[in-house]
Amino acid sequence: MSDHVLPERQFAFLLVDKFSMFSLAAAIDVFRSANRLAGRDYYAWMTASPDGDPVVASNGLPLKVDYAVGDLPPVDILFACVGLALEFPGKSKVLGALRSRGRRGAALGALSVGSYLLAEAGQLEGHRCTIHWENRAGFVERFPEIECTGNVFEIDRKRYTCAGGTTSIDLMLEIIRCDLGADLANQVANQFHHERIRGDTDRQRVGPERDLTGKSEKLKRIVALMAENLDEPWSAVELAKAAGLSVRQVERLFLRHLNMTPGRYYMRLRLERARELLRQTNLPILDVAIATGFTSHSYFAQSYRLQFGRPPSEERRTTY
Repeated sequence: MSDHVLPERQFAFLLVDKFSMFSLAAAIDVFRSANRLAGRDYYAWMTASPDGDPVVASNGLPLKVDYAVGDLPPVDILFACVGLALEFPGKSKVLGALRSRGRRGAALGALSVGSYLLAEAGQLEGHRCTIHWENRAGFVERFPEIECTGNVFEIDRKRYTCAGGTTSIDLMLEIIRCDLGADLANQVANQFHHERIRGDTDRQRVGPERDLTGKSEKLKRIVALMAENLDEPWSAVELAKAAGLSVRQVERLFLRHLNMTPGRYYMRLRLERARELLRQTNLPILDVAIATGFTSHSYFAQSYRLQFGRPPSEERRTTY
């Protein structure tokens, strides 16, 4: 950064072991590009870890950092960047630092699973947030009082969260748009071949729903209803009525676009949610079954084995 003109905005990225390198690089490079296109160093950034020691990303690459989290100077926004591990050395220091900054009215953000840390530190109460779709089920079970939208990013007063990956680009572009205008934000997006800047109402492409791009709007409506009602599944008649179709028309829609029956697709959604809960929470297996619409433990176990080739108890023993 320039020795003569101080940056207008300073951000910090708090990194923990197995953090997402892609989410971090996507965020920082957007600001680098904004500086280049603006012709001045408007943005600056620094990195921190729990103890100031180097951290290893989820892809195995080590990274040196600038500060220990407790020694970070004041910044405009401190972003927690988390990936595969929610438990890591120095976690208590990280949570303490987040609580301390939150008490002082600081702006806090999260990339990908970093929202989990903000929630554990009590910094998302009364705020909307988002998190990577793979972790949303566990997050909602753990923090039912927090509104986790499933959108690509959320900005709610002084809380900035995104789902990680390319959504880090969208969140930072929104910050640039607010700071320097839409024209510059669009120029930056073009630098990264980012075809469309997504807004905070855009949904993540999640799980089996990812194959619905370009599909029938009525099909998308039915799938959205299925995803919102996993604990008490809707009947075929209820789903058809909500879409303004007959049951037979719904069946033809699913067979034509997804090559499976609505019932099979609904079962797949429920079982994928069950797998997320088994991997991300300590809920008893029976509670997981009930949370995904199964009233019989044995039927749940049988269905799970057919879908994934292993029983729920074995999924629980697997470390991810």
